[in-house]
Amino acid sequence: MDIKRISSKVSVSPQISVSDLAAVKAAGFKGIICNRPDGESADQPRFADLEIAASKIGLKLRYVPVQPGAVSSSDVAAFVKALSDLGSPVLAFCGSGKRSASLCALLHAQQALTDHPDQIQN
Repeated sequence: MDIKRISSKVSVSPQISVSDLAAVKAAGFKGIICNRPDGESADQPRFADLEIAASKIGLKLRYVPVQPGAVSSSDVAAFVKALSDLGSPVLAFCGSGKRSASLCALLHAQQALTDHPDQIQN
């Protein structure tokens, strides 16, 4: 697994497998967010299979599938809800990790805009 820490609350990685779940838990993650739609690649595990295996070892999963190149504001809102539901730290993954990292970047930008609206220039 190639895990990249984005913040103290979120890390991202490329596709994980059922065999990676124990290592994810051992690394201290409280939950996992899947940002990859089922069926995107023939070799990826189905979300339901990951969820069943994760629940057996006490990990929670949330499914927030994002189409490649099409991260929307509703995807960011669903990501925020999943983060809230899971606690932290959380591992988010997709095919390469880029969609998950994009969601984090958009979330941080949204928070910055909300926290400092006076610093936005027209």
